[in-house]
Amino acid sequence: MAWITQVPDDDATGRLARIYDDARARSGGVAGIIRVMSLDPPSLAGSMSHYVSVMKKPNALSPDRREMLATVVSNVNDCFY
Repeated sequence: MAWITQVPDDDATGRLARIYDDARARSGGVAGIIRVMSLDPPSLAGSMSHYVSVMKKPNALSPDRREMLATVVSNVNDCFY
């Protein structure tokens, strides 16, 4: 199994601390994918902005359909997170 260095919650400062706080407010915790990108807060912020705009803001698909599609695509790609 690969190991990627991640910034723990208590060590997050500045922009990363705000991203972690936003993640906790959205879903009650900080997802692993966020932690994996924690060493590059500018890229993480861009990725999270894209995610929120696609998955959390109103669009043509209902939130349930968006989650269903994300689950199916993850399954097809053998992603089990």
